[in-house]
Amino acid sequence: MNPLRILVIDDEQLIRWSFEKKLNSLGYKVLTAENGEEGLKLFETYYPDVVFVDNKLPGIQGLEVISKIKAVHSETNIVFMTAFGSIDTAVKAMKLGANEYVNKPFSFKEIYAILDNIKEKINIVNEIQLLRRQQKDKVTFDHIIGHSPLMRNIIQVSKKIARINTTTVLLLGESGTGKDLFAKAIHNESNRSGKPFVTINCASLPETLLESELFGYEQGAFTDAKKLKKGLFEMATGGTVFLDEIGEINLATQVKLLGVIENRVVRRLGGTTDIPVEIRIIAATNKDLKKSIEEKHFREDLYYRLKVFQINIPPLREHEEDIPVLSEYFLTQFNVQFRKNIKEIDPAAKELLEKYKWPGNISELRNVIERGVILENNDVLQVESLPGEIINLHGIKMPTSGTDEKAAAAPQVESFPEGASLYELEKQTIIQALQKAKYNKTRASRLLGITRDTLRYKMKKYQL
Repeated sequence: MNPLRILVIDDEQLIRWSFEKKLNSLGYKVLTAENGEEGLKLFETYYPDVVFVDNKLPGIQGLEVISKIKAVHSETNIVFMTAFGSIDTAVKAMKLGANEYVNKPFSFKEIYAILDNIKEKINIVNEIQLLRRQQKDKVTFDHIIGHSPLMRNIIQVSKKIARINTTTVLLLGESGTGKDLFAKAIHNESNRSGKPFVTINCASLPETLLESELFGYEQGAFTDAKKLKKGLFEMATGGTVFLDEIGEINLATQVKLLGVIENRVVRRLGGTTDIPVEIRIIAATNKDLKKSIEEKHFREDLYYRLKVFQINIPPLREHEEDIPVLSEYFLTQFNVQFRKNIKEIDPAAKELLEKYKWPGNISELRNVIERGVILENNDVLQVESLPGEIINLHGIKMPTSGTDEKAAAAPQVESFPEGASLYELEKQTIIQALQKAKYNKTRASRLLGITRDTLRYKMKKYQL
């Protein structure tokens, strides 16, 4: 879980300073405001997870601040602070949507306890949302778009593998080819589909945290292990664990993973007991594992235990005949999402899409169609709505327009590191626009040449 963002609205400078000093030192991100008006502006800019609101404020009072915050985002956790010990006022605050209240003067032990409760609540809500999303977006092989002979063959083989429930699977392919979709489809078309499907990106976590996430730990195993935590292998019993970017794990963790596959048991960090687990492991990577083995970065025995069944998912350039059908699929998807009615893709734009080599594969194509749907104002997606790297590749000169002027005014990403994804480049451009506009969303959207609603959607997408 990312560090909680906390907003403190209180007219007492000492209280604001105390929150900043004590909570920042614990890893929280604390913002402060001395009145309700300033607090609401900060709220609408940063959308913090928790808001501490004082009762008596200059200008807008605490109860009105609660009401306005809940009107904007009903899920925000609010802690009401009052120095007057008024039960009636506290009850009003709770009715307006406050989750907790605390009487002044308070100790920070009370604040820490409140934050621990809120963190636990957020974790539960996130788990419920994840389960609901998994049920709603239950991916099967019908969701994998591929009409080319190459993709049809891979899908058919994958369906057979799905029915063999005890087998480990290794998915190989470049970034953006859809390895995660194949993993979900294999799980959902197996008799494990009613059990958990747990995903972990091995490249996204530090080595020590990855190990504790996978294997869990006993209370007291290390300084911060205040209570027992089950690992993902244990939690996924009966289901599937998807280890994305398996090529990034260190050799010590590889040894433990090999033990899980061979013996079907795990041992929590700090534990002495082997715990049986009945799981299928699906691993994926865009690395050349044979080369990693030669360089002594990956264990050969683990490689062969993972590749009982190996599925090589091809880059989009090797099944380019699927580009039109994928483009139409994404067009329909984003028409619904953005309430557009773009009926088709202009033939000239189609030709450019089919000629482009797609280094970011299907993920890049999806992003390009999303961008086009957002920018297009007609009922046909035109060449002008495609990004410059696709248009310029074929020497097409587009006429200068107001949109171009806005793009020129927008902050530019200064470098394009090799292998950078369109997802990351777009995210960095939005961050730069927000910084240049001092986090004023209206100004930032003007800099980017998009609407404020589109910017807010993007910020939510990239968790900004």
